[in-house]
Amino acid sequence: MTVEIRTTGVKPIRNTFEHLAKRFGDKNATRYQEIAYDVQPTTNFHYKPLWDPNRDLYDVRRTAVVMKDWYALKDPRQYYYGAYTITRAKQQEALDRVLDFVDKRDLLRTLPLSARQQLVSALVPLRHYEFGANMNNSHVAGYGYGTAITQAAMMNCMDRLGMAQHLSRIGLLVDGNTGDSLAEGKRLWLDEPAWQGVRREMERLFVTRDWFELHAAQNLVADGLIYPLFYQQFDADFAQQNGPALSSLTDYLMRWYEETARWVDATVKTAAAESAENAKLISEWTLKWQGLWLAALKPAATAALGDKADAALETVIAAFNARAAKLGLKL
Repeated sequence: MTVEIRTTGVKPIRNTFEHLAKRFGDKNATRYQEIAYDVQPTTNFHYKPLWDPNRDLYDVRRTAVVMKDWYALKDPRQYYYGAYTITRAKQQEALDRVLDFVDKRDLLRTLPLSARQQLVSALVPLRHYEFGANMNNSHVAGYGYGTAITQAAMMNCMDRLGMAQHLSRIGLLVDGNTGDSLAEGKRLWLDEPAWQGVRREMERLFVTRDWFELHAAQNLVADGLIYPLFYQQFDADFAQQNGPALSSLTDYLMRWYEETARWVDATVKTAAAESAENAKLISEWTLKWQGLWLAALKPAATAALGDKADAALETVIAAFNARAAKLGLKL
């Protein structure tokens, strides 16, 4: 008796999901394509939202921006849940090592009292800015159209909690884990005149209903001014006087900002390139919010940088305007 073993290949009827095959052809899809494209429901809604009965649950009319295909607003980082969490976990491990290094050697707590007070007054209130940015990106994720942009906005939303926590840990390194710096940061955010403009504009964003305008105002304009101003200009000035200890901690903030800017720039540039109407509208939004945020930031910049504030703001504005021009915006 003989036993003959044979293998038979079975050719699949198709290589990917039907909705992806319509977009990219019948070939193996990437994980990002599987999770980002055409996932959002578009038909057969059972009810109108009780809180907005004139619109569908997912409705393109929630923004004045018009797109033929909302999935054109893709994330160049190609983040889906798995890739995103793995990347952030690795970054957090590296950041924890830096924090431990600074903590064990008391690099911030042993700074002169005036330097510690300057650090707290300039950076710790920004933890409240990050909490506000968390809420604004949550709005974009909740009301945006198309999974490509809403899932990226939700990841940005979670990142903001991490940024707020990181700023809190910097404050705790300064005060020896007493929490005094955090209480002082809250007092500054609520009561200090230099911070009231920033707080006012953040609260103005809370009531901005057009989600794409909010995306541009928060993630393009506000971040595009605040991050370079405090984590580059202020950080460089502080390091010149007190050494590089703070720079080792703000480096992560700037790295995150530069990575996230790739996503922000891609979505804004794509939307602006869609039509002349989109480009005009987004340019108007950007110019409006740039003016509001610059007026709000000037007192905070003066408090942090003194007579160097005007030069620092000019540097930040020039870089921002060059960036906006590359995105097809006219300021």
